[in-house]
Amino acid sequence: MKTILLGISGSISAYKAADITSQFTKLGYNVEVIMTNNSTKFITPLTLQSLSKNPVHTDVMEEIAPNKINHIELAKKADLFLVAPASANILAKLANGIADDMLSTVALALKEEVPKFIAPAMNTYMYQNPITQRNLATLKEVGYQEIDPREALLACGDYGRGALATVEEIVEIINEFLAK
Repeated sequence: MKTILLGISGSISAYKAADITSQFTKLGYNVEVIMTNNSTKFITPLTLQSLSKNPVHTDVMEEIAPNKINHIELAKKADLFLVAPASANILAKLANGIADDMLSTVALALKEEVPKFIAPAMNTYMYQNPITQRNLATLKEVGYQEIDPREALLACGDYGRGALATVEEIVEIINEFLAK
């Protein structure tokens, strides 16, 4: 059974991670969910624990097994790493090697050969911001693949590119990649 590490960052579209988790689980993947503190304000860890059948990882200082370092163990068992939704904040952290939460710490501990995907979700102007675009370019240079955001009416009322790709598209891209 392949293990997908699903990172969830603070975005209104975090609620869609429940459906992503459910779909991956139904396809037979082991899903380990890693949440930023901000993402827990949009969707509860209990929801994702119920769907993944695994404990949800939120705190880098919480060690489930005293003889193992949790963020290192998670990174070692990853067959694929996906951040969906990926906020501008988590993109900046990942692009600059900042490891100050469970998600960014696990990301830094991944072996180079682990496939890494990001599905951005944010306001159009945040997505188009040259700093965000530079962070995306940096991530692509080191092997991350972007699942492009959609153009849509956003939660803030603006219309433009920045909406999380559809759950179906995300699941299809990852499933096809892992089937290779």
